Amino acid sequence: MLRDVTFGQYFPMDSFIHKLDPRFKILLTFGLIIVAFVSFNFYSLGLVAAFAVLIMILSGVPVKFYLKSIKPILIFVLITAVLNIFYISGETLLVEFWIVKIYLEGIIRAAFVAVRIVLLIIISSALTYTTSPTSLTDAIENLLKPISKLGVDTHSFAMMMTIALRFIPTLIEETDKIMSAQKARGADMETGSLMQKIKAVLPILIPLLVSSFRRARELADAMECRCYHGGEGRTRLKVLHASYRDAIALISSFILLSLVILLNILF
Repeated sequence: MLRDVTFGQYFPMDSFIHKLDPRFKILLTFGLIIVAFVSFNFYSLGLVAAFAVLIMILSGVPVKFYLKSIKPILIFVLITAVLNIFYISGETLLVEFWIVKIYLEGIIRAAFVAVRIVLLIIISSALTYTTSPTSLTDAIENLLKPISKLGVDTHSFAMMMTIALRFIPTLIEETDKIMSAQKARGADMETGSLMQKIKAVLPILIPLLVSSFRRARELADAMECRCYHGGEGRTRLKVLHASYRDAIALISSFILLSLVILLNILF
């Protein structure tokens, strides 16, 4: 399961999405998430899903990586869907057993919520898959530049966010190695009572915590060796510039939002 987590990884390629300005990609990601939330029927949500599939194709990242990013949240999606099935009432009763009542409206709502969550994961994954850590840091810092006038260290904030995001795959890989080592020593983490499972997690958490501090120290040493002293006076090898691709993406997003609003009104 842990090996299937790909969120936070970057896949260097030469696709249309990779070439977009990272500032626009961040804004478009938040915009698409908002559009997904304002989709109130399957027609508008289906349009958002088609747009998400188009992003997957244009990104050039293999579909299997998007599927892997969805896999870890399947349990959460299923729990959310089940809760909607049993707690949403309606007019069309399908199943009635004791105090359990399942309505057609509940099933429709469960499917709608599940699709929406999957779309959110796909859209968010597309951002990290197609944006390098350096570009992501520069883009976040640039977008937060207005609040730097208030004395907020936007560069450090952007750097911390990017490092935290990029450390997700590293920590997951480290956890998988520790679990494999513990299982090789005879540790049982899958059977037993709840307390036994909690106790079995402790031999994983402590080495993971130690490893995290070690990696943080190594990263700090590497940054100091490269004369990193924060964002003040720092120059960039690649200056962010918008291009016609960003204009196309922005116009497409506005068209998508307009169509979603129209479909919400018509249906």
